[in-house]
Amino acid sequence: MIQSMTGYGKAAVELPDKRVNIEIKSLNSKALDLATRVAPFYREREMQIRQEIARRLERGKVDFTLWIEKKNADQTAAPISQEVVEAYYNRIRQIARQTGIPEPSDWFACLLRLPDVTAKNDTQVVDDDEWALTYQAVKEAIDALVAFRQQEGQALEKKFREKIANIAALLTQVEPYEAERVGKIRERITDALTNTLGAVDYDKNRLEQELIYYIEKLDVNEEKQRLANHLHYFVATLDSGIGQGKKLGFIAQEMGREINTLGSKSNHAEMQKIVVQMKDELEQIKEQVLNVL
Repeated sequence: MIQSMTGYGKAAVELPDKRVNIEIKSLNSKALDLATRVAPFYREREMQIRQEIARRLERGKVDFTLWIEKKNADQTAAPISQEVVEAYYNRIRQIARQTGIPEPSDWFACLLRLPDVTAKNDTQVVDDDEWALTYQAVKEAIDALVAFRQQEGQALEKKFREKIANIAALLTQVEPYEAERVGKIRERITDALTNTLGAVDYDKNRLEQELIYYIEKLDVNEEKQRLANHLHYFVATLDSGIGQGKKLGFIAQEMGREINTLGSKSNHAEMQKIVVQMKDELEQIKEQVLNVL
């Protein structure tokens, strides 16, 4: 079963002092294009997260976010260092006296903007038990995204099979017009010669040879056979499992070449209408195959 590259997953883990939220989403891309936003507290584990995502998802433009919600509001406030504030205050007053520069009118606004006055307490190390719970939540979010991809893949596969069946049905409609086309070509060339040359005698054997040569150049049996083979190969590739997106894209390109050649050789209004319908069905396949893993 094929998978889509579009997906979304989320998970969360409740810890004594906080809630860790994980969100991951993906879109189609030729390779794995991974962007991560991880809370500073878990930054040291980011490489492990990236390796797990790369192992599980293979391809796609993937956005991963891990953020923390503190349960105790007091813990979210950045601590203020009284010693640093006092040192800055005394130094600024000393410089003001020596240089004559006026002292700040709002001391707190001035001091709280200076370096090292406030500092987030993000330097603590994540213990193994907490990380085990968080990492499990990361895996659950990835599992949810993979399940989403599988669901989308089922819908894509159904669409592909429907479009391939439509092209195969249109291909069978070409056959009745082929014999009719040959007769019309022969009649058109003969009438043109009669109208042009009138009563002038011409070599009918040579005309027959030229007609055969011309009609052989317009023969579409090879194109029909190759297109039928590509249709079967596309379905067989669908049945072979995940990771076939690029191959399906290549097969669709080959189908397009045969349909285009069929159209250029058709030289018949009804056949050309069928070719246009085939192109419409194939275009829808090409649009969607870009999203297959």
